[in-house]
Amino acid sequence: MIREYMKKAATIAVALTCSAAGTMAQAQPSFGQNGCGSLPGNAALKTALDMAVSTEASGLNNQMWATIVDRDGVVCAVAFSGINRGAQWPGSRVISAQKANTANSFSLDASSNSGGSGQPHGLALSTANLYSAVQPGGSLFGLQESNPVDTGVAYRGPSSNYGTAFDPMAGQKIGGVNVFGGGLALYATTAETLVGAVGVSGDTSCADHNISWRVRNNLGLDHMANTSGVSGDATRPDNIVFDIAPNINGGTGISAGGFGHPMCLNTTNNYKTLPVVSK
Repeated sequence: MIREYMKKAATIAVALTCSAAGTMAQAQPSFGQNGCGSLPGNAALKTALDMAVSTEASGLNNQMWATIVDRDGVVCAVAFSGINRGAQWPGSRVISAQKANTANSFSLDASSNSGGSGQPHGLALSTANLYSAVQPGGSLFGLQESNPVDTGVAYRGPSSNYGTAFDPMAGQKIGGVNVFGGGLALYATTAETLVGAVGVSGDTSCADHNISWRVRNNLGLDHMANTSGVSGDATRPDNIVFDIAPNINGGTGISAGGFGHPMCLNTTNNYKTLPVVSK
């Protein structure tokens, strides 16, 4: 009788273990189930970020966070440039993921063009390009409220894994919309295909944009020479735009083209000399 009871208990325990494992597998999709397998991982992102931070000294010259997401918004990699996770603003970890999600969510490639609609070579919008459009009276006012961050993904522990290859956001959809500089879409070599985005945060939003631009270039994922943008510079289609003039009636300044971004502390003209995008 006791032996029979023990056998049943063991069977139940195995079933519960398998069920729990199955639930965890569903909650934590492997990289083989998303587009992260073809995108840079933590080590490559950190190398590209370190190089960009050492090159760019605008803004406050801070250390930075960076996040890559795939085309579905799944976080592929998170990295930081400092000596530990506290060497850059802790709040910027999630902001970098928001920026990556935003740039990915509101950029397109040539696959958008069909049936007489869409963009023949895609349309790249950096998070910097969205600033003016989401201000009161702007054509995209309210956009920043449309896709909230999944806080269950953003603040999962343990914190000791933040910014490492085991960052708890990795493999999860982060969500979020951020509307100032630092997020850029990633375009691969094959037919300028949009494969995801990178987000950078930790300094002024202008410096974030510049560093994100250098990270994308360092990763070789800026193959968008024919892609449309709103910057007015065909060689840098989704570059930051500084065309906001004071509003004589007060309140938010007015962007001449509708996609302007405010100037930041210690902003230089190097945004005009950032690396041109690749073919």
